[in-house]
Amino acid sequence: MEIDSRNIKAITSTITLLEVLVHPLRTGDETLAKKYRDILLSSEGLTTFEISHEVSEVASKVRAKYSIRTPDAIQIAVGILYGATPFLTNDPNLKKVSDIKVLVLDDY
Repeated sequence: MEIDSRNIKAITSTITLLEVLVHPLRTGDETLAKKYRDILLSSEGLTTFEISHEVSEVASKVRAKYSIRTPDAIQIAVGILYGATPFLTNDPNLKKVSDIKVLVLDDY
C-alpha cells in the first residue's frame, strides 16, 4: 500500500474511528476494534486529527454552503485545514464541493 511504503501521507479525522468501531463493538469483536484503533491511531503515514473548534467552524461553513451531512463536512474540513490533496471518497454527492479537490473511487 502506498501509505505503508510512505509514498503518500494520508489524513482523516476521529469521525473515521467512530464509524469503523460501530460494527465490532456491536458484535463484541474487541480484537477487530483494537485493529481499527491501531490502524487509525498508530500507522506510519496516516494522521488522525481530533475534531477541534477550528474544524467545527470550517465544517459548519462547508455544511451550510453545500448542504452535506455533518460527518462529511467534518472530514472535508479536516482535509482543508490540514492540507489534504485530494479528498478521497465513495460518495459522488461530494463532487459538488469545490473548496478541495474531490476524487470519487468509482471514477477510477
